[in-house]
Amino acid sequence: MRCVIARYPFDLTKNGVLASMKGITPEPVTGESVTIGRRRYPVKQVGQIITRQDRRDFTSGEVVRAMTRLGFTCHDHPEVAPVGALTPLQTASALLGTASPGV
Repeated sequence: MRCVIARYPFDLTKNGVLASMKGITPEPVTGESVTIGRRRYPVKQVGQIITRQDRRDFTSGEVVRAMTRLGFTCHDHPEVAPVGALTPLQTASALLGTASPGV
């Protein structure tokens, strides 16, 4: 599939992306991400590896569009704790038997 990332055309295939990402350790996900194989990678890391460009040269949206068209599952943001869940400070306070602010 031909796609444009950072104004440069790339011919990407699903197998080519899988091969490029094989053996790459995922960085911590803090924003948009893509699942490749059984691992979840930040889209900027994937974009850097498959295009060999600096991460500042392209947007995450460009990589998300390309990965979606290739059939990979993309995610908007990392999972966050459900509303009402205790923060680590509140959990520690509850274990110690003292009330923390906001509980």
